[in-house]
Amino acid sequence: TPEQIAEAVIAAARHTRRFGVEPKIALCSHSQFGNLDCETGRRMRRAIDILDSEPRAFEYEGEMHADAALDQDLRNRIMPNARFSGAANVLIFPNTDAASGVRNILKMKAGGLEVGPILMGMGNRAHIVTPSITARGLLNISALAGTPVTHYG
Repeated sequence: TPEQIAEAVIAAARHTRRFGVEPKIALCSHSQFGNLDCETGRRMRRAIDILDSEPRAFEYEGEMHADAALDQDLRNRIMPNARFSGAANVLIFPNTDAASGVRNILKMKAGGLEVGPILMGMGNRAHIVTPSITARGLLNISALAGTPVTHYG
């Protein structure tokens, strides 16, 4: 729901700050700044409205395609008055299918090291490992599990 998405954005901002990083959160969708009247676009726009209802101490923008979230030049052409500059460092998707697909593409193409996925919103710590995890990935998620940074209670 839009309410759950807004809650996820707030939790992701809090979590990102625990790593000493200022969040730049993009709400991603098939629609881009209202150009399509689709269910996921409406859901993300409603989540933005919920977030806009109170002052927030973090940057967020949406709804947009993932490429616009990561490419400021593209975003400036589409939406010159976007709320943040540079690349988003948190991508929020309207469903797990979209999020999983993009996560796997970024993991393969970005050349970076993935740590996660990280399950948020639990009273206790919970971490997810997939069958494709590497030894390094398991070491990283184990280190993450042992730090107070991962506490969401």
